[in-house]
Amino acid sequence: MTQLILLFTVFLCAIVTTPLAEWIRIPQPVLMTVIGFVLALLPFVPNINLQPDLILPLVLPPLIYAAAQRSTARYFRQNYRVILLLAVALVVVTTVAVAAAMHWITPAMPVAAAVALGALISPPDPIAAGAVAASVGLPRRLMGILETEGLFNDVTALVIYGLAVEAVVSGEFSTLEAVWRLVLSAVLAVVFGVGIGWLSGKVIGLLTDATLQVALSLLVPFAAYVLAEELHGSGVLAVLVCSLWINDQAVGADDVAFRLVGSAFWDVVELLISGMAFGLIGLEWSSVLREVGSGWPSMLGDAALVIVVVVGIRFLWLLPGAWLTARLDARLGRREDAAPLGWRESVTLWWSGMRGVASVALALAIPFTVHGGGAFPMRNELVFIAFSVVIFTLLFQGMTLPLVVRWLGLGRDQDAEDHEERRLWYRASRAGLLRLKQLAADEELPEELVDRLKQRQTDRLARTRPDIYDEQQREEWKKRIKVFKTFRRVESEMLAASREEMQVARMEPGADPELVDRVIRQLDLRSER
Repeated sequence: MTQLILLFTVFLCAIVTTPLAEWIRIPQPVLMTVIGFVLALLPFVPNINLQPDLILPLVLPPLIYAAAQRSTARYFRQNYRVILLLAVALVVVTTVAVAAAMHWITPAMPVAAAVALGALISPPDPIAAGAVAASVGLPRRLMGILETEGLFNDVTALVIYGLAVEAVVSGEFSTLEAVWRLVLSAVLAVVFGVGIGWLSGKVIGLLTDATLQVALSLLVPFAAYVLAEELHGSGVLAVLVCSLWINDQAVGADDVAFRLVGSAFWDVVELLISGMAFGLIGLEWSSVLREVGSGWPSMLGDAALVIVVVVGIRFLWLLPGAWLTARLDARLGRREDAAPLGWRESVTLWWSGMRGVASVALALAIPFTVHGGGAFPMRNELVFIAFSVVIFTLLFQGMTLPLVVRWLGLGRDQDAEDHEERRLWYRASRAGLLRLKQLAADEELPEELVDRLKQRQTDRLARTRPDIYDEQQREEWKKRIKVFKTFRRVESEMLAASREEMQVARMEPGADPELVDRVIRQLDLRSER
């Protein structure tokens, strides 16, 4: 088996495990990691040969861009406390605690090397946590907290990691410079993110074809990441800001084709790249064991202690944080729904802190040598411990999270979500009726056309708010719905027959496939509508 065949095998597994994971009730990232283990054990599977410094630039930008499209800048501003407490403060506290523990059990390890280990294992992975949490049906509020934390914590961790590794390699470190680098990295990332987002939005507006617009959107996150990193900014934060800017400012209400094509495209990208990333974790584990050699059993005790520290610090940070947040909100007379107010929610957030591809990539990227030609101190042990933390949090916590959620009695409130969706549909339908009234007055539309459009929109209102109509109106609405369903069924059959005819026409001698495909696409869009 060659490297290329191995890559395609991992992609295929990412596709197949998606329905399989749902069927056997195992989170897909966990299943892909296990498959990576199994592939690594097969004798005919080659060792993965991917440069560590390429993993983050290839994997993180598209995944962060896709995840950020599901949010807004306003949402992040409303959750600033979550960002400060979890994505910044908790990362720093975890880094310090891990460094202290490592220096205590291995005094020979340089403090900067211990800090590098703490930084690379401190941030929970947004893709792992989000995918696992979604598979167990967590409430939307907790999902939002996990995604918010995961999208920002890499910024803090990457800067600390870079400074610590640089201190080990060069033998020099400055606390003032470290703080300055962190602030400068964030400021530059925001500037580059807004700039590239603004420029990309202008170019997207000039392109009239949805295929070209989506193709450009694929290049945007990589451009933002690389440019920011080259100029000493945070590539992760630049991609996040860029995605939010495009989603909030550049994509208008009438960009229907761009949203339809882009949504499907980014779903595919996220599926394949996240599957590859978690498969890579399993594949790389065997390589780590080979590098460590027969000395890995002696490292298990150190790895176990670090795992206890990482998991314990998150627990000790979240529960008091939830209590203090609740007390502060009560005193100020406010409540932010994004804050972890209850102990059950805090326990769930604690157990959802799974590490993933970012920790693996940073561990593998630790240099082999320092300035002067000497070996990086205790590199094998650092990599082994980092992988141990990732494997434990991803497999054990990921597999047991559904049990924890069921034990705590937490789950998605489907009734509340349905109510909120009906409320939004009601707003949308009311806006449509208001616009129809304006157009009817301005353009003197035919009364028959206005009545027909008004009736269709009124039926949409009745589906979302049946309580606003009396019994007779509801009965009339039910009859119209029955007729409408029959109409849609018959029209669907007609469109299917039209597509089948175009498929026959496509195979006829002298047919122009491009023209036929153009007609089929319009038929598909009508079916979708």
